[in-house]
Amino acid sequence: MATRADFTDEEWKTIQGGVIGAGTFVALVDRSLFDSFKEANALAHHLRDAHEHSDSVLVRDLAGGHERPFGITASPEEVERSTVATLEQAEAILRAKTPEELAAYRQFVLEVAGSVAEAAKGVSPQENTALERIRAALGAEDAT
Repeated sequence: MATRADFTDEEWKTIQGGVIGAGTFVALVDRSLFDSFKEANALAHHLRDAHEHSDSVLVRDLAGGHERPFGITASPEEVERSTVATLEQAEAILRAKTPEELAAYRQFVLEVAGSVAEAAKGVSPQENTALERIRAALGAEDAT
């Protein structure tokens, strides 16, 4: 089982940034002030739950502490580009160092993004497109 100690600081920041980035990306594609509060709450709740209950030590470590990967002024397009690139890098890092954890990471990222998408009024077409971009960046379509 992989833990935080198995990665350099830069690798860890990338892997963790993919999780937060996926939730942020989905939240920003269909903006509304009230919905944003619901989506932020869903993201925080999902991370807390994963930190406390995940079977994967790696997922518990990832959910336990996180930094915001984007500045407050980042555009939705910047968040999308950065998230996709970060997820692709995270997937490559995990594939190289701990391939046995790749499925748990993919599932965690997709669950986080999905819970954000479902937090307000159901999943919109824009959120669905964002979820597809996240799946593609993770190579999750190849894994099913």
